[in-house]
Amino acid sequence: MLTRKIKLWDINAHITCRLCSGYLIDATTVTECLHTFCRSCLVKYLEENNTCPTCRIVIHQSHPLQYIGHDRTMQDIVYKLVPGLQEAEMRKQREFYHKLGLEVPGDIKGETCSAKQHLDPHRNGETKADDSSNKEAAEEKQEEDGDYHRSDEQVSICLECNSSKLRGLKRKWIRCSAQATVLHLKKFIAKKLNLSSFNELDILCNEEILGKDHTLKFVVVTRWRFKKAPLLLHYRPKMDLL
Repeated sequence: MLTRKIKLWDINAHITCRLCSGYLIDATTVTECLHTFCRSCLVKYLEENNTCPTCRIVIHQSHPLQYIGHDRTMQDIVYKLVPGLQEAEMRKQREFYHKLGLEVPGDIKGETCSAKQHLDPHRNGETKADDSSNKEAAEEKQEEDGDYHRSDEQVSICLECNSSKLRGLKRKWIRCSAQATVLHLKKFIAKKLNLSSFNELDILCNEEILGKDHTLKFVVVTRWRFKKAPLLLHYRPKMDLL
């Protein structure tokens, strides 16, 4: 069977960000037109604009950031196609945290370990018994660890109800992974309040409705004005206009 080799520069146009001309990092796609950019580049651009940087279609008149979402598939493709890109990005993030004197989040530490595990070839002289025992030990360790993202960077949140049509949570203070999304919070609140659907809820920060695909880290960086205070979010029925 004939195989055709494709050079990386032949597909660069499909895996680079139009705003910074670099390879996509934290790939984020506009839901209206499906054009993809680096998240940081797109967020900065949408602070002053409401159109797609590529096709100029209006994303949303007043809240364009609600209509963008993390594109995990595209980011995985970029990391697989560009040698060393993921490792370099993780290294930059670790250096950033060290420079600020902050603890490196567990998800960034884990990326390097998992990448090495995938890249390390089988060494000569290793027996199948060794492989199986190592596999069993890894599985046991994984079961013991089972930290459910507790090693990730954490965010403290206060969930307040600002509608008379819903009751408040008994425990409104929670702490969870910064990688959790607004959708996760909607499902959590809907379960606690015994709602028929999480789609009945809106979650707001500084009186602005948050998009369901926004991560909590993204909300803290781009929406929360009081960086040293816990994140305060409000929830209300979707059609409840304040």
